Amino acid sequence: MGKTALTLTLAGTAALLPGCLEEPVACPAIGQVPGVSITVAASYAPSVDSLTMKACQDGTCTQEELVLHPGAVAVDQGCTPEGTCSATTSPDGTLQGSLMLPVLTESPLEATVSGTAPDGASLPVRSLTFTPKGEYPFGEQCGRFVTAHVLLDAAGLRQD
Repeated sequence: MGKTALTLTLAGTAALLPGCLEEPVACPAIGQVPGVSITVAASYAPSVDSLTMKACQDGTCTQEELVLHPGAVAVDQGCTPEGTCSATTSPDGTLQGSLMLPVLTESPLEATVSGTAPDGASLPVRSLTFTPKGEYPFGEQCGRFVTAHVLLDAAGLRQD
């Protein structure tokens, strides 16, 4: 093989190499807020007027009265022939709230929920110790997201 052929072969091979390398993947520009979110089941929501949550993790406790908002589910409205898709939300009868924490890790967390009914009576105090979930929803290159979510219904408090 002559010098010219060898040079062209090496140049062609070098041009193909970048195609073998992984391209960087763009990560969504969203931040994670450390906290515990709660859903009050639709069947139990009429029994709840207010809730207070206390969460303790790694020796640090945070307690607040929760601001409760009506929950909703996404309703698919389909796609146009051009490929534009849409959705809307519809109330689902649940209540949603969150307790912000200074830090949220994957170590055990103890959550205690108390509250009042619409008639002013105290709701049963419910407690749960659970481990928040760590996941890579956008791939490992985008970092780990730790979430803590609980569900409250007439039977008690459980991890959701």
